[in-house]
Amino acid sequence: MQFSKELRAGVLSGDITLSFRLWTRSQVKPGGRYPVDRGFIEVDSVEVIPFGLIDDHDLQRTGEHDIESLRRRAAHAGPIHDDTVVYRVEFHAV
Repeated sequence: MQFSKELRAGVLSGDITLSFRLWTRSQVKPGGRYPVDRGFIEVDSVEVIPFGLIDDHDLQRTGEHDIESLRRRAAHAGPIHDDTVVYRVEFHAV
């Protein structure tokens, strides 16, 4: 999984443990380990949800300040509306 440069330290420190991705199919699997900068993450779970179901607790875990920042970051592959289906990827640094 790729992370923006400004998020990588938070991912590797364990402060960021959740990501939302606009994929046509899952790019990761639970139990898989993926390089991030000079470390690795291990995916705990992957599920598909509508963007509008993201709550404040999940938002805090992404490292974003507000839901619109998350929407913009996740929209690199196209526009995201509240009913747009996104992948919810939980992970931890290893």
